[in-house]
Amino acid sequence: MIDFNQYISNYEKCVSKYIPPKQTWTPVDEAIFKPRDLYRIPLKEAKEMQFKSIKYAFNHHYEKNEFYNNFCKEHKVTPKDIKSIDDFNKIPLIPDKFFKDYPKGKDFATWIANIYTGELPEIVIKNNKPTYDEVIDAFNKAGICITFSSGTGGKHTFIPRDQRTFYTSEYAAAKSLLTMIYPLWEYDAFGYLLMPNPKKTNVYAGKALEIYFDAVKDISVAIDREVNTELIRLTMGGKGIKGKIIQLLAKRTSVKMIDDIIKWLELREKNNDKFTMVGAPYILYAVMKKLKREGRSFNFGEKAGIGTGGGWKVHEHNRIPFNDFQKEVEEVLGIPGKYCLDVYAMVEGNGWMVHCPEGHYLHTPYSYYQPFVLDEEFNQLGYDESGRFAFLDAAAGSYPGFIVTGDQVKLLEHCPVCDRPGPVLDPEVKRVKGEEIRGCAEEVRRMLSSDIGK
Repeated sequence: MIDFNQYISNYEKCVSKYIPPKQTWTPVDEAIFKPRDLYRIPLKEAKEMQFKSIKYAFNHHYEKNEFYNNFCKEHKVTPKDIKSIDDFNKIPLIPDKFFKDYPKGKDFATWIANIYTGELPEIVIKNNKPTYDEVIDAFNKAGICITFSSGTGGKHTFIPRDQRTFYTSEYAAAKSLLTMIYPLWEYDAFGYLLMPNPKKTNVYAGKALEIYFDAVKDISVAIDREVNTELIRLTMGGKGIKGKIIQLLAKRTSVKMIDDIIKWLELREKNNDKFTMVGAPYILYAVMKKLKREGRSFNFGEKAGIGTGGGWKVHEHNRIPFNDFQKEVEEVLGIPGKYCLDVYAMVEGNGWMVHCPEGHYLHTPYSYYQPFVLDEEFNQLGYDESGRFAFLDAAAGSYPGFIVTGDQVKLLEHCPVCDRPGPVLDPEVKRVKGEEIRGCAEEVRRMLSSDIGK
């Protein structure tokens, strides 16, 4: 078995462009790029990193983001008030719904500029009444990556990231997953991205996985076409002839996609290849259902791994529990449970919470990311209590990543199964009552909805 340090070194050689020069490292970079394993940092060392990185981030946004500065003044909080980790609960949290509350046209561009931290490059928007996609394209051409997700209400969440923030988010995502699947990963392998092509979309869970193409030699893509806000609107209920045609084409594309994935699996079996599959569980679930209907299965064993994330609805009113999905993977693909892991993340954050292979609890990257659980009055709860999930994310350099979400979680002080020292979330993450279902994988599922998974 390859030594773990060599394993990480091999990864960092593949993704060196994502790592900023060491002489430019901030306390945030120290907390993300220095540790070999984000989930095995001794608690004392991790807490020092966490305090320095979050304090640095809070000061950064307080000084360079007018909107957040005013928000803090309303709450009568300044960076001088944050003297220890115990003061983190003073940092004002932004409701995630804020990132859905934006206008149209050029006013949308102004809204993005107002939530952005720091100086923006020149943004050129030629159309007087631009669409959301035209505004996003203008920002992207200027080097600011605008990604989005949405919920069942169809209202997108938009987040601006500069290149450094986006690279950091991607690096953390890949590092978080491959440390949990050690020693499975290697560059000279194959991969299948069960999401839109990152080069053809700004859907966050697709875009953030662009690093997959640098970390693995040969990658295939489930949805290799442009996926923008307009296409999602049309496929998720757009009216008129154009919408109906798009929906029909989406169904036909979905059927072909499932057949293509099965052919790819057959080739991996024939050549005895090592591989990973990463992305929306809905797509792989549909593949397995078709294989079961045909009485077929594979036995890839420990030569393959699955990383899922973003949503567990397989039909409009049917949510599959992860344990059932994992059993399907073992039964149909022959991949052991320790290599079938889920990731909990969101477009507003850069903290990737990944299942441990031993117990499938969601481990938090506690050197730069502080999770909280809040009650109905937004007061902080302790460990082993369920409530609304909130977090302080030091890696959010281009927007304030101090956010309260609509997810309901239970936070544990440490994993009850494995020996990793940091805090974890119970595997069962739900939506708070009254909150819409959301997630990039849910977006993909609805976009591709047809009878293929039945």
